Amino acid sequence: MSLAAPPQDPHAPRFRVRPPANWMNDPNGPFRWRGRYHLFYQHNPDAPVHANVHWGHASSPDLAHWEHHPIALTPTPGGPDEAGCWSGCVVDDGGVPTAVYTGVDRDHSGLGTICLARAADPDDPALTEWTPLPVPVVTGPPEGLDVVMFRDPFVFRHDGRRWALVGAGHADGTPSALLYDCDDLADWRFAGVLLDGRDPAAAAAFGDRATGWECPQLYATRGGAWVLVVSLWDGDPWTTGYLTGRLDTDLRFSARAGGLLDHGRDFYAPAVLQEPDRALMWGWSWEAREQGEAGWAGVLTAPRVVDVHPDGALRVTPAPELHRLHAPEPFVTAPGRAALPTAYDLTVGARGQVTVSLLRSASGAELTVRLDPAEGTVTLDRGDWPREEAGAPIVVRVPPDEELTVRVLVDGSLYELFVGDRATVTERVYHRPDDVRELRVPSGATVTGWELVPPTHG
Repeated sequence: MSLAAPPQDPHAPRFRVRPPANWMNDPNGPFRWRGRYHLFYQHNPDAPVHANVHWGHASSPDLAHWEHHPIALTPTPGGPDEAGCWSGCVVDDGGVPTAVYTGVDRDHSGLGTICLARAADPDDPALTEWTPLPVPVVTGPPEGLDVVMFRDPFVFRHDGRRWALVGAGHADGTPSALLYDCDDLADWRFAGVLLDGRDPAAAAAFGDRATGWECPQLYATRGGAWVLVVSLWDGDPWTTGYLTGRLDTDLRFSARAGGLLDHGRDFYAPAVLQEPDRALMWGWSWEAREQGEAGWAGVLTAPRVVDVHPDGALRVTPAPELHRLHAPEPFVTAPGRAALPTAYDLTVGARGQVTVSLLRSASGAELTVRLDPAEGTVTLDRGDWPREEAGAPIVVRVPPDEELTVRVLVDGSLYELFVGDRATVTERVYHRPDDVRELRVPSGATVTGWELVPPTHG
């Protein structure tokens, strides 16, 4: 089944992973198995609201063609996940794909359990059926730490051994990532706190607003640097951050640099797939309008390749496989005016200050992206496309250079900006019937734009 959105809703992305209807939130367990990418996600199959959480499932041979599969994980009546199968990861456990996830029972108070479910048939390339284990491998947080938030296991390898992080928040308001030895997935042993919000680098990068770290992800880059990604919780989902540094042999994370993972207001809970030669990341983009009014809510971003620059800053680029969605010919190759399709991939470069217009309202207001290479800034100005939160322009700062490049991926209401390979901005913009999708690029800039079209097989 295609992932194309219902044609009656122009705001629904057509080329990103989302269920045909109802609720979606966090991406879970990106996993490659026998030549296919598998991507799971938090999903309510009955309504476009956050409740009754299952694991939805889609897969792809190439990150461009995606197919739906039956729901992978369903809450078990009377079981440890009776009130929801919350976020986690998928790992290869001795040749058997195994989901490691947060179970929530009917007495849920913020403290989850760590549960396992195994692929019923590892020889099924679609991995359509999963069998949950009846007893959690971790029944709650370790004693003595006064933990009041405990969820979102993430399994990684270091020096040939398997370890896991669990997101946590403590009673005194300190967020942390807890470390477990889980080389045997049936036997988890608490190994201490990997890092918490009092770490100087974390405090400098994130401040003190977050009271919990959700969905911790830890992965190694090609150059040997390690990246810790956390979703910052302050009683509600807030934003995302990253720290780059070193993971020592004694499993101590020494942070070198850090910052916001995405500078937009509609990105959260990213999940990472560590491949031999790269790391891929997907995030959840929530709705910036009234939830559920269209019968669906939530979408996953385009896959992003994440690495580290020599100065310790994060390097983020769209996965190259996305070129498979390009139309045979670009719709724009030179400055000027051009009609914009509802889904496109646009690259603009500038050596001087340039303002690019992407959308115009009936009142004459414009949605613009302003590039200033000398200052090292890119500004997204939403014009009069309002939202409940502060609608001030978003300014992203990168090292100044002779030339500045911005790549803009738009799919329905989902806007993803890549500022060079150093920063991203994810925002939702809901077009009105009388809005005009018109690209205006002044002379002096370079521009190439491709409409996104359904990929052909082969």
